[in-house]
Amino acid sequence: MSRILLFNKPYGVICQFSRDGLHSTLADYISVPDFYPAGRLDTDSEGLLVLTDDGILQHRITDPKHKHPKTYWVQVEGLPNQLALEMLQRGLELKDGLTLPAYAKLIPEPENLWPRVPPIRERKTIPTSWLELTIREGKNRQVRRMTAAVGHPTLRLIRSAIGEWSLSGLQVGQWREVVI
Repeated sequence: MSRILLFNKPYGVICQFSRDGLHSTLADYISVPDFYPAGRLDTDSEGLLVLTDDGILQHRITDPKHKHPKTYWVQVEGLPNQLALEMLQRGLELKDGLTLPAYAKLIPEPENLWPRVPPIRERKTIPTSWLELTIREGKNRQVRRMTAAVGHPTLRLIRSAIGEWSLSGLQVGQWREVVI
């Protein structure tokens, strides 16, 4: 049996336990010893982070060859049209290569969404919209680069699921243990 922690990472928290003197860390929220992140979320991204005390499981979750689906709620500038969605779905050429095809669709603002602190920048003349985007790889800042490549920069990025694990029932800054 392996143990994992599902953590709803707030904006501005770095995905490490050691302090850097600038940001909040996982240690500010999780005091269970011997757990380590299986993957990362940028400091300016929010949502699901999986931690485990099992090194083999940690490797399996993060190894790109296993292609675990990662689902994101992405608030973007503007309203993506069908062509932009199709480009995301086919895969995009980024500076570090072609992305795998993604699942992408427009969604309403997710229910029970917590306020982001600080809030995103708002522009009176540019609307925003939400996408659900599922990828099976993890290039550096990939989702942000993908939405920018189709003309809709990311304003807010929340990972809602990794494979079968989701944010369901977790408030921002909360975690729960799961035995698998």
